[in-house]
Amino acid sequence: MFERAERSDRAVILHPVFAGDGPEALDEFHELARSAGVDIVDVLTAPRDRPDARYFVGKGKIDELSESVARHDAGLILVSRPLSAVQERNIEKRCQQRVLDRTTLILDIFAQRAQSYEGKLEVELAQLRHLSTRLVRGWTHLERQKGGIGLRGPGETQLETDRRLVGDRIRQLRSRLDKVQRQREQSRRRRARSEVQTVALVGYTNAGKSTLFNLLTESSVDTRDMQFATLDPTVRKLADAPGGQVLLADTVGFVSSLPPELIAAFRATLLETREADLLLHVIDISDPFRSERRQEVEAVLTSIGANEIPLLRVFNKIDKGDEAPGVVRDEEGSVDQVYVSALRETGIEGLRQAILQRLAGRRVRCWIQLAPQDARLRAQLFELGAVNEEQVTEGGAWRLKVDLAREMAEKLARQPGPSGRVAREQLFSALPDAGREDAA
Repeated sequence: MFERAERSDRAVILHPVFAGDGPEALDEFHELARSAGVDIVDVLTAPRDRPDARYFVGKGKIDELSESVARHDAGLILVSRPLSAVQERNIEKRCQQRVLDRTTLILDIFAQRAQSYEGKLEVELAQLRHLSTRLVRGWTHLERQKGGIGLRGPGETQLETDRRLVGDRIRQLRSRLDKVQRQREQSRRRRARSEVQTVALVGYTNAGKSTLFNLLTESSVDTRDMQFATLDPTVRKLADAPGGQVLLADTVGFVSSLPPELIAAFRATLLETREADLLLHVIDISDPFRSERRQEVEAVLTSIGANEIPLLRVFNKIDKGDEAPGVVRDEEGSVDQVYVSALRETGIEGLRQAILQRLAGRRVRCWIQLAPQDARLRAQLFELGAVNEEQVTEGGAWRLKVDLAREMAEKLARQPGPSGRVAREQLFSALPDAGREDAA
């Protein structure tokens, strides 16, 4: 039986092409291979009307692939489409080299890039879920992790042993992830209680999100020119934000046709996206396929329930074209699009102001006046850190300049008693009519 070889960096790409496919699919897969550190020695395309059940492509193309692998002394075959376990095994047997399909290649990149404890757990769990269907003497190394001798049960085959070991490992990972995610959820709840606003950067991979993140937060996140340079979610304060009350979350880049296994591996960063107050959709304006990329990203946002979050489109890399830095406003006067160059650091201040303007609609900023009997509401506002300035009138009343999240203003207005009544009368005078109707 064919034994899988050790990792090799010389690879041949097999790219099945269907009607309607454009060149961007092969270009993207080539970039994925480059990001994984693979040396591409040959590329074979295979026009198809439908996948072949045995090899995905025809037998003649598999013979050509086998010859190319031998001629170039390649130790790896990369297939740009997801393969079934049977198709992968058949290609490996015919070509006598290891085969990685699109999903496995991306998971391999994730495994290389994950830095945080949670990220490593999630990637390993995604790998095990995906590769458990491909247990063809490929997991015998797991036996060595537990000693080997006496490990196999009576009448248990090697494949059954491997499956049991993988199942045990999956349960361990789930238990550890549950604990880590409970800790993350506590941090998220603390942010919610303090009403700190969060902005998440989303976009197609290699659109320049991390470079923008560094400029906006004065940080130094890795910004290598490759796909999935950033995998773990990174959260920092927006520089020069009033009161330091705005956080930016840098997230992993999206790719087309994201498999379910990878959605699970995205879980940590997707939670930051789904619970943000504003999304910055970073788009590479120099990408000839930017329209398709934008649709792919917004489809993923819809699939995870983030499509209702306010979104600001940021067109990056204007230095590669003729566009000038600036903003575009919608019919209501709100900034809808921003044009910047993260590399040249142009348009960044305009982007910063656009972020603050979009977030301002979610905050209440006004002067209110409280009588001495309203001391409870005054104490609540100070406890929330919402009072920027206070004046005492001759009659002993307090004039407060407040700045707090709309959600907290609504919460104060809903509380029973005199404090809630005063909050409705004072705070909601600064809100849109819809807010006053909601509180009535």
